Amino acid sequence: MTINSKIELPNKPNQKFDVSKTFKIDSKLSVKGFKDKTEWVPEIDEGYIFDKETTLSILAGFDHNRRVMIQGFHGTGKSTHIEQVAARLNWPCVRINLDSHISRIDLLGKDAIKVRDGKQITEFQEGLLPWSIQNPVALVFDEYDAGRPDVMFVIQRILEVEGKLTLLDQNKVISPHASFRLFATTNTVGLGDVTGLYHGTQQINQGQMDRWHVLSTLNYLDPNQEFKVVVSKMADFKNAKNQEILKNMIKLANLTRNGFANGDISILMSPRTVISWAQNFKIFKDVASSFKLTFLNKCDDMEKPIISEYFQRCFDLEVDGDNSKS
Repeated sequence: MTINSKIELPNKPNQKFDVSKTFKIDSKLSVKGFKDKTEWVPEIDEGYIFDKETTLSILAGFDHNRRVMIQGFHGTGKSTHIEQVAARLNWPCVRINLDSHISRIDLLGKDAIKVRDGKQITEFQEGLLPWSIQNPVALVFDEYDAGRPDVMFVIQRILEVEGKLTLLDQNKVISPHASFRLFATTNTVGLGDVTGLYHGTQQINQGQMDRWHVLSTLNYLDPNQEFKVVVSKMADFKNAKNQEILKNMIKLANLTRNGFANGDISILMSPRTVISWAQNFKIFKDVASSFKLTFLNKCDDMEKPIISEYFQRCFDLEVDGDNSKS
């Protein structure tokens, strides 16, 4: 996929989707998407479970052109949630991770040397942001609260629904496509890192926060839903023995989340970590060893006894014992 070509879709969505049937949530709404799928549309994860409130917030972004920000702890699936909604609406979707290395030039574009008719010429190469604005694209800024100040001020220009993007280097003003949509995911709510988990996050200008129309919080799933999600991604966890191990993994993960909320520990297990643990368990055939390699070795030495106790409570095993599983 390259950004040189225009996405060939109707100017506006041309297909209605029943929210209840499409996303398996309780709703009488219907939304519009595209009938045809292009190469820019994410692949559908059939086992994905949609959070109702977050899904309705994202759908408001797509159907009513709202600027939507999804906030939550790491590993809750914020970006994936947006992608999976886009996948079912056949809406092209592009993700940009706003880490500290992404600059204004990376977003807007830069002069590049090209060879044409045997001669070297300097030609402006458009960045992802101008291209996205001119196409029916759902643009997702990941780790939005980690963006550099110069980047944030560029984004601020397009937060207004009719906001135009001015390319000063090109003396060009770009109007947004009728089906351009804008989303962001953050670990914080614009106040910077108040938990100690997310070094590198910035406080977001309040004037910019005001331009985001919808802010939805995506929390960790309840244990039963989390179990279904992990099982859907682990085909060889279908037997009763492995499923019991998985339930205890999720139980331990929730203990770390509660411990973090209570201030007992400074780290927690995300659903992403649980999936990694399950995958490592299948490799090493040992629940304790895979736990240490996946999570415990990342913990502070002062907190390891607490987390080891969580493990013992869930599995009735010592972390350093001989706990081989065939």
